[in-house]
Amino acid sequence: MNANVIVYISPGCPDCAAVKHYLRERGIPFEERDITAPGVADEAKSRYGVRVAPITVIGASFFYGTFAQQRPQLDRALAGR
Repeated sequence: MNANVIVYISPGCPDCAAVKHYLRERGIPFEERDITAPGVADEAKSRYGVRVAPITVIGASFFYGTFAQQRPQLDRALAGR
């Protein structure tokens, strides 16, 4: 499985940093999108229904909430990678 991974972040967000660290630790490449950049929060809202970071997108799936809330879902989504 070679799904694209996108992480919507906000500068200074500890949960965003934790998601990025989690992915880097596992060697999972990802694209970072800053929700404070013009239009990015609106893009997140229109695609995923939320505009709060972090939002982690893996292929057709997406997860949001704190890193602790996302981690079990990320573990399942990235199993075998």
